[in-house]
Amino acid sequence: MIFRLFLFLFLFPITAYAKINTIYLAGGCFWCVEEVYEKLKGVIDVRSGYSGGHLENPTYQEVVKGDTGHIEVAEIIFDSDIVSLDKIIRVFFVNIDPFDGTGQFCDKGYSYKSALFSNDQIVIDKFNFYIDKIQENHKQNVETLILPFKNFYVAEEYHQDYYKKNPIRYTYYKYSCGREQRIKQLKINLG
Repeated sequence: MIFRLFLFLFLFPITAYAKINTIYLAGGCFWCVEEVYEKLKGVIDVRSGYSGGHLENPTYQEVVKGDTGHIEVAEIIFDSDIVSLDKIIRVFFVNIDPFDGTGQFCDKGYSYKSALFSNDQIVIDKFNFYIDKIQENHKQNVETLILPFKNFYVAEEYHQDYYKKNPIRYTYYKYSCGREQRIKQLKINLG
């Protein structure tokens, strides 16, 4: 991951990567968010981590206990000349359950809530635009949080690219958690 980013930055002159952006999205288990975005053209790198809490350098065990204030999040670095912010946000909303305020799929608790972490008003406004569309089209309240960005801590190495390193366990987890089944059932309409 990081090597790809450094290679990209080395191979292209500074003007070529002036459109590199970072967004922090929480959609339940960060393994699943990481998988979706790593497969999206224009995404340069994705790292699993924790954001929003008061504890510095938290561990997974500390975060899932629920008293750190952190949420599992994916740091997504993308080239906006290749993939738009709109596309990044649309992909997010069709890969979560925006109506679940208790977590995502089988993962419950504050650390698994869906959220955007940002201080950029343009990003926040676009995010709110899609929240309004979803609520209008589905007649339900979106429970996805919009929180100020204050920190990001990279998760332990074994969490990075988990779906690649442990494909059988990951596939079993994703299926048994009901993620894909619920996403198909929701049919999120962003039109």
